[in-house]
Amino acid sequence: MITLRKSADRGFADHGWLKSFHSFSFADYHDPRHMGVGNLRVINEDRIAPGTGFGTHGHRDMEIVSYVLDGALAHADSMGNGGEQGVIRPGDVQRMSAGTGVRHSEFNHSQDGATHFLQIWILPDEAGIAPGYEQKHFSSESKRGRLVTVASPAGAGHAEGSVTIHADATLKAGLFTGDERAEMVLDPSRIAYVHLVRGALRVNDHVLHAGDAARIEGEPRLVLEGGEDAEVLVFDLAP
Repeated sequence: MITLRKSADRGFADHGWLKSFHSFSFADYHDPRHMGVGNLRVINEDRIAPGTGFGTHGHRDMEIVSYVLDGALAHADSMGNGGEQGVIRPGDVQRMSAGTGVRHSEFNHSQDGATHFLQIWILPDEAGIAPGYEQKHFSSESKRGRLVTVASPAGAGHAEGSVTIHADATLKAGLFTGDERAEMVLDPSRIAYVHLVRGALRVNDHVLHAGDAARIEGEPRLVLEGGEDAEVLVFDLAP
């Protein structure tokens, strides 16, 4: 079964300095039909205006993954991460395990361009773990015409050297255009969730456009093809 979630049906918040689309219920946007998928709780598509950002605030017991599309995002936290080492740019994947509690800020220091990124929250397998931070770069070449694992429980032990998340979930990223095609065997006991970041892409014969998503259950495989400058994220999730 494939259930589509169109971009235009997402929640939206305009705070002036921040414009954010919510795939699932978040903050003032609440829809009991869209509270998350499996252990995936948040996909926010955020655009932060130049010279602005999220002030210092706290999280706990959540795996938070940031995926930058355009611009740069400067991160600083109570674990001591920050400075140039804490700046993430397109191709970077950042993971912060909030665990017992962490405070952090995220800022767009550019004076002439917005930072466009995805904020992803996944419930951890265990509450009360020690907070942690990690970021890695995955080049466009490595994602061209294929799905690359960028976040997984195996982390650095994974063949593709993903960041480590303390949750029963795997996140893959890929770039597809023209004749490029990828197939992925699916476990029928789990949930696959495809979120199209930009462009257009055919997902098991359903055409998705930027911001669209597909929840896939009970299907034997995932087929991605017919891309038009497409960037896609694929989640393998515990039900």
